[in-house]
Amino acid sequence: MASTYTSNTGIEKIGSGEQAGTWGNTTNNNFDIIDKALNGVLTLTISGNTTLTTSDGTVSNGQNRIIILSGSPSGAFDLTISPNDQTKQYFIKNSTGQTATIKQGSGASVTLLNGLSDIVFADGAGSGAAVSTLLNATDLVADTSPQLGGNLDTNGNAILFGSSKWSVELDTGDNDLLFKYNGTTVFKLASTGAVTSANNITAFGSP
Repeated sequence: MASTYTSNTGIEKIGSGEQAGTWGNTTNNNFDIIDKALNGVLTLTISGNTTLTTSDGTVSNGQNRIIILSGSPSGAFDLTISPNDQTKQYFIKNSTGQTATIKQGSGASVTLLNGLSDIVFADGAGSGAAVSTLLNATDLVADTSPQLGGNLDTNGNAILFGSSKWSVELDTGDNDLLFKYNGTTVFKLASTGAVTSANNITAFGSP
């Protein structure tokens, strides 16, 4: 009976009585495939649309568990998981400067923004295969309803919000609230409760 291959990683299952004198080489190759599937880290230099391919019985890029996307593509790109009939799970980090769309078939895909990491699952459903996210990595700039589950620790840094002209800054060093125009403080609400103007004249005293 000829060799067959595992459904999702392409590990060769030697047929009974096959490969006399060479089965050891096949077994060692299988161990390399298993090693990649468990702990393999691959850095892919991206220049455009790229395919992660798993080939039966051959060590190939799609067998790695962790994928680091690097390079300098000129625009957004597709990362396609092939073949489309294998279930896959990848840890992917996007360091390309561009947006990656991770797909397997015509089904759902995962958008991974630059600088983010995610765990993705490909369902191997054939031509209509879909890829879904297990972490739902989100850029806060793109998140229209970000929420905190606890207190925000700014590590001594300021919190800034406002327009290019007017802004409000929380000075976490002095715990003062600064109202600025073109970067210059116009009013300051001190942690003592005092409100002062730009020329340091107290508008309201401490409570």
